[in-house]
Amino acid sequence: MDLLNNLALGIQTAFTLTNLGWCFVGVLLGTLIGVLPGIGPLATIAILLPVTYKMGDPTTALIMLAGIYYGSQYGGSTTAILVNLPGESSSVVTTLDGYQMARRGKAGLALATAALGSFFAGTVATFLIAAFAPPLAELAFQFGPAEYFALMVLGLIAAVVLAHGSFIKALAMVVFGLLLGLVGTDVNSGAARFTGDIPELYNGFEFAIVAMGLFGFSEIIYNLKSSDTRDLLKDKITNLMPTGPEIRRAAPAVVRGTMLGSLLGILPGGGGILSAFASYAIEKKISKHPEEFGKGAIEGVAGPESANNAGAQTSFIPMLTLGIPTTPVMALMVAAMMIHNITPGPQVMTTNPQLFWGLIVSMWVGNLFLVILNLPLIGIWIRLLQLPYRYLYPAILMFCCIGAYSINNNVWDILMIIPFAVLGYYFKKWRCEPAPLLLGFILGTMMEEYLRRALTLSRGSWSVFVDRPLSASLLALALVLIVVMALPAIRRGREKAFEGEQD
Repeated sequence: MDLLNNLALGIQTAFTLTNLGWCFVGVLLGTLIGVLPGIGPLATIAILLPVTYKMGDPTTALIMLAGIYYGSQYGGSTTAILVNLPGESSSVVTTLDGYQMARRGKAGLALATAALGSFFAGTVATFLIAAFAPPLAELAFQFGPAEYFALMVLGLIAAVVLAHGSFIKALAMVVFGLLLGLVGTDVNSGAARFTGDIPELYNGFEFAIVAMGLFGFSEIIYNLKSSDTRDLLKDKITNLMPTGPEIRRAAPAVVRGTMLGSLLGILPGGGGILSAFASYAIEKKISKHPEEFGKGAIEGVAGPESANNAGAQTSFIPMLTLGIPTTPVMALMVAAMMIHNITPGPQVMTTNPQLFWGLIVSMWVGNLFLVILNLPLIGIWIRLLQLPYRYLYPAILMFCCIGAYSINNNVWDILMIIPFAVLGYYFKKWRCEPAPLLLGFILGTMMEEYLRRALTLSRGSWSVFVDRPLSASLLALALVLIVVMALPAIRRGREKAFEGEQD
């Protein structure tokens, strides 16, 4: 009964004219940036964070930002299918079979499969959030400072383990992010730390500025060297609705992808990317015709697209119930809540239930908008893909600068974007994924606060982290993750040493 009452409150909040309008704007903008390769939801949300200052209602701001995130999952599949170019990183897997379907004259079927599978996954994920968020929030009230610190350590370690590329580089990015979070005035002592006697740094780096530089500006700089030419599909797109046999082939993959994505989305570092890759691997493994994968198998579109959308939405569960961001986009959502003086965590459900349940219901509304929008607007998205980036970049840069200035009405904030933009560009060039840095930056100050609280309550005894069962279990799990990640490297090192001795 409580769940029904809460959903009724969410419907009452989400179905206001203002929130419906901003939900529509969010999913439309999310689809647009998903279609256009090289921008992405992370950069877009970072750019729009200052805009949320001007929105009086934090619920409206979060509904719009959430719409951008899961809307981009839809848009990314359009580009992957029609151009063989993933508009969103989680749509990389869709290019394998989606583009091959398009080349065989089944572009309409591939697009419809992606849209309908994503809608089903989004609907299921929304109900899972509504069902499991309250019990998790109740569990979160059992957490003390030691447990929260241990949970954040586990989150950062998991983000490093699941990051793409080198483990060492990902770990270095997290540490760099933690160090950046230390810049500013110490809350306890009032001492300035790492500010270089620059008054503008006494409050630390603005999260929006760091995110805009690392993702917004750096994406533009990096993509300037890429070619504007794209191999667009010339054939007319027809047959948008799948037939009975096609539905019977796609439906099991959609269900499996939804379940897998819903589970992996809750994990730190999971989200849509890991879910999509895992779903494709499973579908290929259990298929009776694995030789069709990579040549236009409908399961290769249905499974990953459902998984990435479900994973994107269930990643909201730890953010809403524990206040812990599991992905860089969720870190931005936490920052948006802080901008509006809302402390992320389990207390949000009791102190601001309209925000909590309004956001959950808006996700279902947004998914419905996306199904209605995506297929009729295919022609517009194709024409947009023909637009040279040289016309888009100046507009994006101008919007970034306006947003940065609006934070504190200070030119300093615009200037601070430049070093982070340069860093972001070289991180990409050196294949250092900047996303773990962002997680380290947002969690760094929170970790320090909980660490100090735990040590204060225990009178300086570090044993508080292992004496409490939940805290000890979380730290042990983090240690297991490190060992699991390190074992292959240790094995390779021993093999090389053995080969050297034989020589």
